[in-house]
Amino acid sequence: MAAYCFFDVREVTDPVKLDQYKNGVLATVQQHGGRYLLLGGQCDRVEGTWQPVTPVLIQFPSLEQAYKWYNSEAYKPLKALRLAATSGDAVFMESVPSDFVRDG
Repeated sequence: MAAYCFFDVREVTDPVKLDQYKNGVLATVQQHGGRYLLLGGQCDRVEGTWQPVTPVLIQFPSLEQAYKWYNSEAYKPLKALRLAATSGDAVFMESVPSDFVRDG
């Protein structure tokens, strides 16, 4: 079942480190079967109070693959760069099961 890593980058505190992160992260995502679905862009709040600043959505084949990427030796130094360069939130979530049936 597919899984998604959602990051909301609220603030960039070190643009140089963030550029270093950007230069290396895509290869690590792809090595684990991931692909970017969303990287910034317009984000309109239609309910509630939460307003994402810079949303990032990455899809992986499974939650297990998402965690393998996140905890990999290849991503470890990049994660340190991202955490030093930005503040924000991250959540990992599974998609709807393939046998999910909607009523109606």
